[in-house]
Amino acid sequence: MAKKLTLDRQDTVLVVVDVQERLLPVIHDREKLLENILRLVRGAQILKVPVICSEQYPKGLGPTVGALAEALAGVDRQEKITFSCLRDEGLARALKDTGRGTLLVCGTESHVCVTQTVLDALELGKRVHVAGDAVSSRSPVNKQIALERLARAGATITSTESALFELLERAGTEEFKQISKLVK
Repeated sequence: MAKKLTLDRQDTVLVVVDVQERLLPVIHDREKLLENILRLVRGAQILKVPVICSEQYPKGLGPTVGALAEALAGVDRQEKITFSCLRDEGLARALKDTGRGTLLVCGTESHVCVTQTVLDALELGKRVHVAGDAVSSRSPVNKQIALERLARAGATITSTESALFELLERAGTEEFKQISKLVK
């Protein structure tokens, strides 16, 4: 049987990695990054896709940035000190509790926490899609190298809009109207 290549809203969880107050100001193209992460979060909410959010050492890097924290109201933001979300007991349990086999990953930094999370998920046999326009690093070179590495490792590199429309599957619905407004 062929491996499923598209996202399926019944099997996908959105993983938002470390978009925090003291880290975001030094991230390359941070405005576009935050805009796309917000689109993914709002789209996941419309499509009833569960969301997991991590915060790397918030005492040092601060909490999740304001606009994103507001959009994530009601979503438990898990503190971690491991770089990979899946090496943190609470986050690993939260992911397992969703019962989902596919991760759609966004956040920072591409070459550290995002990469280690994605590689660990792949090693666990999860399908992983990385929204390439919703991840970033301080350096564009580090982002590029991370995305190339993740693609070679077996992750699917996608875009915010592509991911949302794959999860949506069809036009002509109320969800379609709402997602269309998000991507305009």
